[in-house]
Amino acid sequence: MSNRTDSNSYTILFAVGMVLVVGALLAFVASSLRPKIDENKRIEKQQNILYAMGVNENDESSAIFISDAEVAEVFEKYITKQLVITDGTNVEESNDAYLIDVKKEQSNAKEGKERKLPLFVGEKDGKKFYVAPIRGKGLWDAVWGYVAMDANMVVQGAYFDHKGETAGLGANIKERFFMDDFAGEHLKDASGKFVGIAISKSNADPLNNDKTDNEVDAIAGATITGDGVAAMIKSELKLYMPYFNTLKK
Repeated sequence: MSNRTDSNSYTILFAVGMVLVVGALLAFVASSLRPKIDENKRIEKQQNILYAMGVNENDESSAIFISDAEVAEVFEKYITKQLVITDGTNVEESNDAYLIDVKKEQSNAKEGKERKLPLFVGEKDGKKFYVAPIRGKGLWDAVWGYVAMDANMVVQGAYFDHKGETAGLGANIKERFFMDDFAGEHLKDASGKFVGIAISKSNADPLNNDKTDNEVDAIAGATITGDGVAAMIKSELKLYMPYFNTLKK
């Protein structure tokens, strides 16, 4: 008499059982970790928003965020409003605007659905900042950032990051020497047209003294990543221009 465990039906039932057990365990672990994952996302986004508007712990060369333990309190201190913009000028306040998934909203727009644009209004040293999250494509994968502007769409600060750019090349978009160059750069030309900021290898202003030329110096060996950041800035921040136009009225 053959062993029942040698049968095909036993093997199939055992495999199905294992899949159900493992699936249940993974679902339990994911559910258990969800609050921690959400909390980490909140901390990271709030740190990035604050960093862009100059609220950080930077030393002479390194980019250093407000600590995890302090960021919620500091965010509440400096961020006076969280806005959600739809249809260019339809604005609502929301305390959870920082939780909006920019990638998902980009997909919604491609599908013809309404896109929500989060915008964070902050005040520091008597100045008002408008911080927008942006997302694009680098050489290998996604790049993203937060750009702080004044009411004239002049950049006051920026933070950039990436998923998989090359170390020592494209990955340098998150280094101080690159991000700091954006402070003071104009997103509009002299006529008031939105043009963004080019990242140029042929930039005639390597010290970045001219803040009205709409360009910064490129990172050596990272042309495609730089082009991706420039395209991200132009396509994403242009969406906010109708709102900024209302600030002039």
